[in-house]
Amino acid sequence: MHSYLPLKRSLQKLFILLSITVLSDYCYGQKTTYNQFWNEIQFTRTLNEKWSAELDLANSFSSTESSSNLFENNVQRSFRFWGNYYLTPRWKTSAFVAYYDNKDVPEIGQFKSPEWRFALQGTYYFHKIGYSLTTRMRLELRHIRDENLEYENVLRYRQQIKYLKPLNSKVLRKGVIYAIASDEIFLKTGTKVTGESFFDRNRFNIGAGYLFNDDIQLELTYANEYLPRNNGDQIVNAASLTLTFNNLYKNVRKKLSHKNDPPVTKEDE
Repeated sequence: MHSYLPLKRSLQKLFILLSITVLSDYCYGQKTTYNQFWNEIQFTRTLNEKWSAELDLANSFSSTESSSNLFENNVQRSFRFWGNYYLTPRWKTSAFVAYYDNKDVPEIGQFKSPEWRFALQGTYYFHKIGYSLTTRMRLELRHIRDENLEYENVLRYRQQIKYLKPLNSKVLRKGVIYAIASDEIFLKTGTKVTGESFFDRNRFNIGAGYLFNDDIQLELTYANEYLPRNNGDQIVNAASLTLTFNNLYKNVRKKLSHKNDPPVTKEDE
């Protein structure tokens, strides 16, 4: 009987401790979930063996706390100009300047917050047979307007690892479907507009892509983001669609020039 009492008291203390922990998590750890749709069109142009340029046009939609419709609000539009330099077969260095029209983004408090962004990036390629593995390092300077119409500078570091595997071929070529998966960690300096936390977010991405030919490809993925914020953590579930055109102007011009060529006759042969 005496040996039972200490055990009973220990279980009671454990139950009280667990109750306090659960209640604390419920009061202070509540999360808000948003459904979003991201779409992006990328135009790349090869300049020479070492250099390439790129233009990205993106548009994002989001649900709200009162509506689960992922097309409820058009929350962001953006464009980015890239310059890419291929340092070695394994290393690519990049830089971009971008403008983001943040119109109603849940992350920064649902107010209009235009932003200029500048970034330096390095990508390392692990060459493997049957699949590819890359790691990407990016340092961003975000010059972003807060709700008081004042601009703040946010320094953010991003680290990503990405896996890509062709499914119906050993190499990427026309007609190939491929699977992709990636995970990325975001770390930032603290500001009023984006929150004081050092850990900005984690983004997990998984999906598939299709190569129409060497110059046109389509990717459809699911993204899950976890964003710790001062007024409550946020979870984002997003469908993402990316369409990429390589050397579009050059290829169109080449096709048009061939159409204007005179027909070949036997005398020409």
